[in-house]
Amino acid sequence: MAFSGDTLPHSPLWRQAERNAAAADAAGFDFDPMMLELAPLLDDIDVAMCHLETPIAPEGEELSTMPRYGVPPEVIGMLAAAGWDRCSTASNHTIDRGFEGIVRTVDTFDAYGLGQVGMARTPDEIEPRVFEANGVAITHLSYTWSYNGLRLPEGDDWQSALIDPDRILADSLIARSLGAEVVVVSLHWGAEGVHEPTSYQREVADRLTAPGIIDLIVGHHAHVVQPIEQVNGTWVMYGLGNILSNLPTSHRWPAASQDAAVVTVDVDVSPDGVTVARPVVHPTWVDKDAGWIVRLVQDELARDDIGAGQRGRLEDSLRRTTSVLGEYLAEDTES
Repeated sequence: MAFSGDTLPHSPLWRQAERNAAAADAAGFDFDPMMLELAPLLDDIDVAMCHLETPIAPEGEELSTMPRYGVPPEVIGMLAAAGWDRCSTASNHTIDRGFEGIVRTVDTFDAYGLGQVGMARTPDEIEPRVFEANGVAITHLSYTWSYNGLRLPEGDDWQSALIDPDRILADSLIARSLGAEVVVVSLHWGAEGVHEPTSYQREVADRLTAPGIIDLIVGHHAHVVQPIEQVNGTWVMYGLGNILSNLPTSHRWPAASQDAAVVTVDVDVSPDGVTVARPVVHPTWVDKDAGWIVRLVQDELARDDIGAGQRGRLEDSLRRTTSVLGEYLAEDTES
């Protein structure tokens, strides 16, 4: 399995995608080059799970960025082209463009053949579901800490899901009753720009892992990488950074908001139960100057044809990520 941090397509990325399309004598947006360097890594993965933080703009409506996002549908095409199989979508921006944005987003995932969890067009769609990858039955669940002050209409709270440990555990039990052998929970939580998990994150992680019915927790929202730890014997990835965004854009954001990780995990299912191996971290960095290309940092540093300036930027990124996740780096891990 593989997991990524936040995909947060700010408006400068749209303009680059328009330039990419124009260079190929095409209309619209072409985001595909931004993530294509991940394809060889993801090609060997049975199920790759990304996180899309923003809704797609409703059909016929204008695109929008902060504070209420509505991005081009071709963003999901980029995720598909890179090799992601499905995304979590519950975030503080889930309902930025209302129910119409949710519908357009889920419709677009369907159109590109990708799965998603965290947004729902019907009450049934938010319920736990089971899918199969390499013969293993998996449930993927997605929840967020907030909708940035917005509220779902009364009676329509099924359109997405807030973090509630009781609900998450109940959903996980439903998944088990449906035959799920592996349960993965994606959580949009934490303090922006802060590497250290909050007490809230730690409390929720402890509560969710104590019963032993969730196999893996994957976090997003901090926009910087956060630690990976075992809590009650369950691996918790508190935050995987920004796999793709325009950050940092001001002094508010640290340089580390340009860093992220693709984390791969071997999961073994046997009659004796589920074994989740030690996670392996593949550091990434967004090369904004090259057109917002997501670079696999270690692969880039292994090349002998990059300039001193670029090498320095990559080394800085690796140093930042190593300071948080160094014990899990791919080159130092045998899992």
